[in-house]
Amino acid sequence: MSDDIKPEIRRAPPRMRWPGERHVAVVFNVAYEAWTEQGASAIGPMGNPLRPGVFDLNADSYGRYGANVGIRRLMTILDRAGIAANVYVSGVLSERDPDRVRAVAVAGHEIVTHGYAQDLVPASLTPEEDEDYMRRATTGLAKVIGAQPTGWISPRATAGVDTFRRLVRHGYKWQGDALDDDLPYLQTYPEGALVAVPLAIELNDLSHAMRWGRTPRQFVDMFDEALSHLLAATDDVVILDVLCHAHCYGRPAGAWAYDEIAKKCADRQDIWVTTRGKIADHFLSLL
Repeated sequence: MSDDIKPEIRRAPPRMRWPGERHVAVVFNVAYEAWTEQGASAIGPMGNPLRPGVFDLNADSYGRYGANVGIRRLMTILDRAGIAANVYVSGVLSERDPDRVRAVAVAGHEIVTHGYAQDLVPASLTPEEDEDYMRRATTGLAKVIGAQPTGWISPRATAGVDTFRRLVRHGYKWQGDALDDDLPYLQTYPEGALVAVPLAIELNDLSHAMRWGRTPRQFVDMFDEALSHLLAATDDVVILDVLCHAHCYGRPAGAWAYDEIAKKCADRQDIWVTTRGKIADHFLSLL
């Protein structure tokens, strides 16, 4: 299955709105990630590079924080706010910490398959590897949470040539690797259809803090400014993502910012606080 078949695309209908005639959907996202035993986070807190071939134990330890500690803190924050989030789960965590993965699902969050491990980016895998790791991630998570995951976001949000076609074959309903639109659209392949639910990348704690060196206060301020302007643009129907990595803003000095944004959104009636799965369902209901 490597014919690089382009899908037939069906865009959102004109004048599409979110439920309640709202035009801004806000999605809270948590990246709950892990790496293979041979891999490590590509991003760590130390700026000086190691010589080639040296395994970065510092970055490895940094990445492990999310599964060890950060995920619990972020789940507590969302529980207090009464918000159900999209939680991107590396499939390997269904083997390493099934009880924690199950607890996230039982708490009402939408489990999104986030590949098998973060150092296994589909675009860098052979077709056989992509198929194998997708199967292992999907079956592992399904066994732990007791249901087939319906949503997928690749590590690095970077699919391979045929990843989406494989997702259809494995029973997925939607994917979040798209960055090329504001609204969902339907991708139809020979194997079937898949909803692309685009990912808004502006409020991403990892790039915000690790790449640009911005502060948690700036994270909150960016959200406030974005939401204010989006609500004023009443003809522009959009998704606003707030993405927190359990190993980055799952730490105490950053988690308060995620907490503050969650509190700001919890009881608002002028936005739709939702998940990608619900966005996909709403979009399909309008076709």
